[in-house]
Order: sequence, then C-alpha cells, then structure tokens
Amino acid sequence: QVQLVESGGGLVQPGGSLRLSCAASGRTFSSYIMGWFRQAPGKDREFVASISRDGGSIAYTDSVNGRFTISRVNAKNTAYLQMSSLTPEDRAVYYCAAKPAITQFALGSNNALDFRSWGQGTQVTVST
Repeated sequence: QVQLVESGGGLVQPGGSLRLSCAASGRTFSSYIMGWFRQAPGKDREFVASISRDGGSIAYTDSVNGRFTISRVNAKNTAYLQMSSLTPEDRAVYYCAAKPAITQFALGSNNALDFRSWGQGTQVTVST
C-alpha cells in the first residue's frame, strides 16, 4: 500500500482559499486513483473529488464543483486540492485516499470503502 500525508489545512476566512497537498510514499504513486474526502463534526465522511491515474478524468461532488480543483503531479508523488470561495460549510477534516487501478483513465466508485490507503487528515476551518 501507499502511505499518505496531508498538509495545508488551517484557518481561513469565508471567501478565502487554501491548497491541500497529499504526499505519497511507498508503492508507485501513478498506479493509484487519488481521492479527497472530508468529515465535518457529527457527519459522515463524504466524497469531495477524485482524479484518475493520468489526471485525465476528474469527478467532484456537486457542492464543491466550480470552487475546488483536484490535481496531481506523478513525478512528485503528490496530489493537491485547491479550494477557493470557501464557506463555513466547508469546515471539516480533509483526508486524501488512494486506490489501485488498472487503467490510466478510470475513476471507479466514489465510495470511501473502495479506497485502501488513507492519510491522517488535515483540519480546515472557515470562520471570521
């Protein structure tokens, strides 16, 4: 499995931006679909975004579409989540996750149970 470490969380005002990073080590990063999930207090963990092995296929949950951008740089073993126009509803612990994939362009399911490797999470707080 691949080991994942998130960074970049913090406190930001409504309307602000943050960029989360997910550094991977271990197995070949480019063999994995990467995903971002989040869990707000008292709520279930929810899918945020995913990106295929080659970066050519991307999916977002509706609530972040147009505000968040997922990307990856395979040469750096890193995935990113650029977040803009943040609202208090975006407050959560954000997790990156990985699942192996055979094809370069597939995304597969958004179900968290399908992702085998998880980071420890990074807190994002949106508040004045």
